[in-house]
Amino acid sequence: MAAVYSQPAAANYYTPPTHPSMKQRGYRICDQCGAVEQPPVKFRLCGGCMTTQYCSQDCQKVHWASHKAICQHTSSAKQQVIGSGAVDEGLIKGLRKFTSAHSALLGWAGFQALQLKRLPSNVRQNALLVELSYRPSSSDPLRRFSVKGTHIVPRTYITDNDPLVADDIMRREERCRKTGGIGTAVILIQCGEISQVMPVEVDSPNRISWDTRDDWACVLSNFVESGRTDFKPISTTTRGIIYG
Repeated sequence: MAAVYSQPAAANYYTPPTHPSMKQRGYRICDQCGAVEQPPVKFRLCGGCMTTQYCSQDCQKVHWASHKAICQHTSSAKQQVIGSGAVDEGLIKGLRKFTSAHSALLGWAGFQALQLKRLPSNVRQNALLVELSYRPSSSDPLRRFSVKGTHIVPRTYITDNDPLVADDIMRREERCRKTGGIGTAVILIQCGEISQVMPVEVDSPNRISWDTRDDWACVLSNFVESGRTDFKPISTTTRGIIYG
């Protein structure tokens, strides 16, 4: 297995793009202005929730008024868990950093797992649950988590249990559809009693050239186990193959 996935068929890390291409929406969208991350501008994360992303400090400041409630809700839940003595703060911070570091991989895995290219309506029905194991003794922070299992669950599994999160997902969904997207894919990353919801706004399938992959779970597990964060999806076009 290691030999097969030394260069997974779903990605390529060593060959630069041979054709210019527009970044396809699927991850890294400024939550204030809707801009898609493109070089050389690197997006910044909200320090509270470690999920919401911005193209600039100005956008982050403008958005704070509407983001404050969901951000503080996340922080409040974190403090409750710490106070219960169930888990340590290192796990909570580690899970948020894990989600941030693997955002491209997780967004791609959700797209593949929900089969959104073939069945776009799944974006409103189901969610991807990624269950993790935690190895705090690992000296490499990027290798402290491993994939224990992946599951397709009803989206209500998440939205029915947390109205504030459900409202935030719906807000993103409405924004996405207004600009021609199909909605918001929901990925839930869970480790023990701690979980992180990752919403991903998805373009219409005819605007996404990512190859359909049935081995997405193996690719996800391989990247997480190896601690690699340089995942890029393959896009097959009439001009050839584009990486990233």
